[in-house]
Amino acid sequence: MAHQSNLIADNIEQYLHEHENKDLLRFITCGSVDDGKSTLIGRLLHDSKMIFEDQLAAITQASKTSGTTGDTVDLALLVDGLQSEREQGITIDVAYRFFSTDKRKFIIADTPGHEQYTRNMATGASTASLAIILIDARYGVQTQTRRHSFIADLLGIQHLVIAVNKMDLVGFSEQRFNEIVAEYRAFATNLQAPDIRFVPMSALNGDNVVNPSEQTPWYFGADYEGQTLIELLESVEVSRDQNLTDLRLPVQYVNRPNLDFRGYCGTLAAGVLRPGQVVKVLPSGKTSRVARVVTFDGDLDAAYPGQAITVTLEDEIDISRGDWIVSADAELPLSNALTADIVWMHEETLTPGKLYDFKLATRDLSGQVSAIEYQIDVNTLEKHTTSALGLNAIARCEVELTAAIPVDDYRTSPGTGSFIIIDRLTNVTVGAGMIRGAANRSGVAAPTTDWVAFERDLNALVRKHFPHWEAKDIGELFKR
Repeated sequence: MAHQSNLIADNIEQYLHEHENKDLLRFITCGSVDDGKSTLIGRLLHDSKMIFEDQLAAITQASKTSGTTGDTVDLALLVDGLQSEREQGITIDVAYRFFSTDKRKFIIADTPGHEQYTRNMATGASTASLAIILIDARYGVQTQTRRHSFIADLLGIQHLVIAVNKMDLVGFSEQRFNEIVAEYRAFATNLQAPDIRFVPMSALNGDNVVNPSEQTPWYFGADYEGQTLIELLESVEVSRDQNLTDLRLPVQYVNRPNLDFRGYCGTLAAGVLRPGQVVKVLPSGKTSRVARVVTFDGDLDAAYPGQAITVTLEDEIDISRGDWIVSADAELPLSNALTADIVWMHEETLTPGKLYDFKLATRDLSGQVSAIEYQIDVNTLEKHTTSALGLNAIARCEVELTAAIPVDDYRTSPGTGSFIIIDRLTNVTVGAGMIRGAANRSGVAAPTTDWVAFERDLNALVRKHFPHWEAKDIGELFKR
């Protein structure tokens, strides 16, 4: 494998040190079917010299039987690894690929374009900081373009790169590029993403992907002062996307190795934590002062989002897994009723009133979707009423939990403002939610009865004394 850096051959230790300390950008590629998402990723890997010789030989051979580019090597086969993907020429699953340049490391998630794989696209977007949305220059903004833009925006991605692909098929027309830019900007008034860029390119031929194209001199002129796609990826500022203001540390584990040490372990979700800082524990509301911020490599003067740390406090406070450590002046509502946007990911429909397990940060508890306010048509962005959610549906819902929890807005702190829904029987993740706030309901208190334990004990009791009863009979008893 040839790489842009000569340090691999000259000084491998220095190269590894520099590589370890590079900034990391996670991004996704999405767009309509056949817009060239997989080809673009293959071109990025090829032109940044991140393909091994045996990989290139393998896809060269595969191009003869599964390729779609004639006699040339089909770079899309680098990421379309499933047999069904190669047969159909589409992306089905989420494919992750890694590559790096001298300036930054990258993890790409190649997400599918079909509406029936919306859940896969949402999964890939959940950890991304940037989205590349491809548009076929011949067709302009399509239904899938709007759908993927909406999902990326729903999941809080703040940086969108609109890659106008296949410009070679429209003669690299500046007028056509301007038309697509205007069309997308008109649609983008409905989005909250603050940073939107546009790049004219040809992923198949490599124009403006890694190397500037002589076919688009107007793009690099005074009107645009354009950058290639890789230059945009290398220069986009994502460190400021982190919330360094609102302290959020969900406690994952209480570390008690001996009588002289009690530490609270977790990954810092937001904010900056320093020794001497006054903090509050939720939901108890007890306050204390941070004594130490401990890591395997030694104590820290400050901890930042994403770091796994252990915190010790000056006071003995009852803190358990699932509790939050926040700033002493933080004003977070405690509620068992939430409003959230839910992406449903299972073939079995979501019906309000059914009991599920919910995992929020490090907290596990039971609850239900009590009401569906509206479902969002991901193609038109229109809202309509519904009584149940099918696979790949997205809806604004009201959730009721069996205990009151701190409520965080997803856009403020994704790590503590999101949850997954788990089927209690199969233990399968069936949905994911982005919290928008506490439900606007007065006089709602957390239930004092542990209905989960009650249902479990009653079920066991009935089966012990009435083994001939069928499941539907037990269900009728529960309803009563």
